Amino acid sequence: MKIAWFCIPAHGHTNPTLGLVKALAEAGHKVYYFSFEMFRAKIENAGATFIPCDEYDFEMEDKENADRVGKDQAFAVELLVSSTLALDEMVTEKIAVLQPDVIVADSIAYWGKLAAMKHGIPFVSSTTTFAFNRYSSRYMKHGVGETLKMLFSMPKVNKQIKRLQEKGYPVKGLLDIVQNDNDTNTVVYTSKYFQPCSDTFSDKYHFIGPSIRPITDAFEKKAKKTVYISMGTVNQNREFYRNCIHALGKTDYQVIISMGTNTDHFDAVPENIELYESVDQMAVLSIADAFITHCGMNSASEGLYFGVPLILFPQTPEQDAVARRAEELGAGFRLPSISKDDIVKAVTRVIEEKNFKRGAKKVSESFKSSGGIKEAVSFIESVGS
Repeated sequence: MKIAWFCIPAHGHTNPTLGLVKALAEAGHKVYYFSFEMFRAKIENAGATFIPCDEYDFEMEDKENADRVGKDQAFAVELLVSSTLALDEMVTEKIAVLQPDVIVADSIAYWGKLAAMKHGIPFVSSTTTFAFNRYSSRYMKHGVGETLKMLFSMPKVNKQIKRLQEKGYPVKGLLDIVQNDNDTNTVVYTSKYFQPCSDTFSDKYHFIGPSIRPITDAFEKKAKKTVYISMGTVNQNREFYRNCIHALGKTDYQVIISMGTNTDHFDAVPENIELYESVDQMAVLSIADAFITHCGMNSASEGLYFGVPLILFPQTPEQDAVARRAEELGAGFRLPSISKDDIVKAVTRVIEEKNFKRGAKKVSESFKSSGGIKEAVSFIESVGS
């Protein structure tokens, strides 16, 4: 079977797919992965054929554009249409040559879904966030102001839809592109238990649990209790890190902080605080007793997979949805502020109150009892055959 796979240029959307891609390749299927040069090595290591999209006028790679997408939906639609049309000729040519049996695309790599619609090829959505429908979307707090702005910008949106229609894409409106309905074949990298409103999704949705890579570099546990802090690769909140260092430096905890691209230097760091640019997150989580996280879907899932209760500090609406669900299931506690006092209180509470550990363990069990990569391989095979 031949599979064309499309993804956006983001680690959080690419990494969860690699285990599944590897399993498909090992099962004898040919996977052609349309992505970006920075991911070439990872994709080829998983056994797929890498097809670069970098040379096309792909505006989603621009950092300022990426930030604006979350705030301005009309702009987001314009960007998605421009990206789709920039790739249109190359994708059409490749599909004619490769003749894939199935197209798999990240839930935000809409050009993959549109290509499947245009060329009449069976489609599977690869969803690395929660699956969203009208029930679960209440976890995303989009305010009234944003909805009004969206309505006012609809003429612009309709202009973009027209651009797609003129290039042969059979779309009637925005919802055709951005919303998966209950007839959309979908792989979701979480469990039914952790997915909000999972009973409202059809059996075309396969909740396979998170993709957890093996530990490569073991971490030494140096204290009775270990606290891990990571805000993802791009967070630059100097005050937050400084408060964590000062507040937790006065405790007996071993504190491991993954700073990401944060370039700040901290003087006189207490002995119990370990600062790193990056760590083997699985190794650290395997010894952690609490995890202060920005609630990116991958990080939160990895923490909960290891049964580590979370201290929730979301930065975006998507992360807030993950935080709300973890709170709801008793697996985490929301950080009220970044004051030193609140940081210490939150960590102490999550470590000492056993119900948080119980909540995290329950989510962990649901992940481990999901169908995993094996179920996803069978599902994709059934769609493409």
